[in-house]
Amino acid sequence: METKHTPSHWLGIEGDVAVVTGAAGGIGKGIAQVLADAGAAVWILDRDQAACDAAAAEVGHGARGLAFDAADRATIDRAAATIGRCDILVNNAGILRGGPLAETDLAEWDLVLRINLTGYLACSQAFGAGMRERGRGALVHVASIAASEPQAFSGAYSPSKAAVAMLSRQLAFEWGPDGVRSNSVSPGMIRTPLSESFYQVPGILEARSAVVPARRVGAPEDIANAAAFLASPRAAYVSGQDLVVDGGFSQTLMSHVPRPGH
Repeated sequence: METKHTPSHWLGIEGDVAVVTGAAGGIGKGIAQVLADAGAAVWILDRDQAACDAAAAEVGHGARGLAFDAADRATIDRAAATIGRCDILVNNAGILRGGPLAETDLAEWDLVLRINLTGYLACSQAFGAGMRERGRGALVHVASIAASEPQAFSGAYSPSKAAVAMLSRQLAFEWGPDGVRSNSVSPGMIRTPLSESFYQVPGILEARSAVVPARRVGAPEDIANAAAFLASPRAAYVSGQDLVVDGGFSQTLMSHVPRPGH
């Protein structure tokens, strides 16, 4: 009798311990949900314990929440010590402080880099140490299409995400011999609680959907499915790569070039 394989069997991460940072909502919670549905033991990390616990209850499958601060190495180290073994780390915690570069406050610039970039390295060091000792593990870093396509008036955000993509590649090179893979996923326009205010403006959802070849704005699960694949043994020979998940939006540059007859 033929056995029908479920998606969780296909991913092959049952029993793996997965840590997702910035997972109390939005993309992070979406990633936690997909990993938990696939059988991983998920830890949800974010700044507020109550929010972590609420997200863990919603994700189910025994997911647990733990408060930490991506800008504070001491809390990162405490989280790693509390959790112990980690097979999958998804670096997702991040912030955006908008504004033109000419007026960007250096303290805010430093804060964005400390959370969006240095926090990724600190988490990779803290949770990746055990991976390297055991000779296996997967790192997935949430970057952005803003890493390769400048997002104007966003302060340090685009530079921080560009640096995340390179950090991921460097980790893949340095830690690959230790059995640890590192990849990044770059979301395009994704509708999350943090961006929901944009979509409450009349016409914005329609206008944004119209410029995406897929003709829709993405959802957290679109990024979550890509991240889960990169974290799984199905991507065992994929490392140092950036997977752009944007419905084809980043391929539309030539649409802005006038062409007679088109």
